[in-house]
Amino acid sequence: MVTACTGSGDSGAGSPASGSLSNAKHPDAGLVPGQSSLHWHNCTGADDVGLKCASLKVPVDYSKPGGRKLTLALSMHPATAPKSQQQGIMLVNPGGPGGSGLSLPGAIAPGLSPADAADYDIVGFDPRGVGSSSPELSCEPSFFKGISPDYIPSTKAAETTLVNRAKNYAAGCGKKFGWLLPHMTTKDSARDMDAIRQAFGVGKLSYFGLSYGTYLGEVYGTLFPSRVHRMVLDSTVDPDGVWWADNIDQDYAFQKRLEAFFSWVAANDSSYHLGTSASKVQAAFYKARNEVKAHPADGQVGSVRFDEAFLDAGYSNQTWPGLAQALASYVAGGDPAGLIAQWQQAATQEENENEFAVYNAVQCADVNWPRDWSQWDSATRQVYKKAPFQAWDNAWYNAACAFWPVKGPAKPTDINGKGLPPVLVLQGTLDAATPYDGARNAIKHLPTAHMVVEQGGGNHAEFPPDNDCSLGYLNRYLASGAAPGKAGAASASCPAGPDPSPGG
Repeated sequence: MVTACTGSGDSGAGSPASGSLSNAKHPDAGLVPGQSSLHWHNCTGADDVGLKCASLKVPVDYSKPGGRKLTLALSMHPATAPKSQQQGIMLVNPGGPGGSGLSLPGAIAPGLSPADAADYDIVGFDPRGVGSSSPELSCEPSFFKGISPDYIPSTKAAETTLVNRAKNYAAGCGKKFGWLLPHMTTKDSARDMDAIRQAFGVGKLSYFGLSYGTYLGEVYGTLFPSRVHRMVLDSTVDPDGVWWADNIDQDYAFQKRLEAFFSWVAANDSSYHLGTSASKVQAAFYKARNEVKAHPADGQVGSVRFDEAFLDAGYSNQTWPGLAQALASYVAGGDPAGLIAQWQQAATQEENENEFAVYNAVQCADVNWPRDWSQWDSATRQVYKKAPFQAWDNAWYNAACAFWPVKGPAKPTDINGKGLPPVLVLQGTLDAATPYDGARNAIKHLPTAHMVVEQGGGNHAEFPPDNDCSLGYLNRYLASGAAPGKAGAASASCPAGPDPSPGG
């Protein structure tokens, strides 16, 4: 369940980007046959004003560079500084896996200092299978339609129904995209990044990855360390836990974040009237969940969609006022409007079937998952005892991997950052999607990493950071490569941003 997360891309008339860090060609024999430049045109997406778009063909299988091709959709916020001070291209990725990156340059640029934004060609892309890239991976478009069975199975039969749902999804993906699924790994996307670098005609790239995008950066840095100019990892994946252990670690961390939300609501009881203690707010939360399980709110929000809405509380405390008010309105008078609105906001991501398909395709192929469902059942029931909020939800979100038609390697990629320049890591200590201990472990694989720790920060992959301290370190690093302190688990510390105010 690692995630953080528009536009359209196609080739057209225009001139290739400057790639000013290095104008020398650095071809890799056979990597991207027949394409060595990009042709840019104005993007047409509503969120992409001011961005340029292009497309790039890459091999489905990099061991057969002359074979079948995919098309990647690209976007760019062009550098505006004099060419002599530009620092080349900076690829950006919003996470997922499966998140669209086409609009991300338009969000990254204004969050940086004007000088840093001017120095880089900030390049977004839809990874293979995603959104505007072709083909768009979609296994069962109707998968999220209607009210799903409750994810907490009350009987063996109920669990079997959900297991069969996962089996059928996996089988459908294999039937429609069996030719592509073996080539949907993070390593494949890292090679796509290097194909983008080559198409720009530059020797090095910079990279800014959020959430799952940090793992993509770790893999790229392992495969191509000499081709990295700068690298920023925001909310970092533990590479040793890919992906079974990482998902279990998330369950415990999201439970703590939900409990922090309950405590905040209780502290603001004068606004929400759900109870003056976290336990009372929790009781109101589960009472409401049981009610929508039995009678979906306005026929739209059942228990699964209820959980999806409140999952956002674990990603960002800026969602807390809206979620608290929605819960309060429903508990006080049965008004479903707030719950529906909160679910609709969450559903743009949680119920995006393309993103779900790519998420499974990547995570199921990166490494082999347990294939005996009894192991999933036992592990999930164990987690549920202490972390009930996401234990079963997360299990079902990944369950197709138990039956996936492609088996990944027995162990995840061995991340080795030897040879990388200084890497900047931004990490909150209470992050639920990429827990702090996992990020600390990632640093052990990246000997040049400098971690800026947001003490008490629980917001996940939020850019720009919610404090000037972290943003200052980021801007200085992008400007000159200067990283704080010595490489290690905690090179610098920043305070967390404040909790929101009620009604915010």
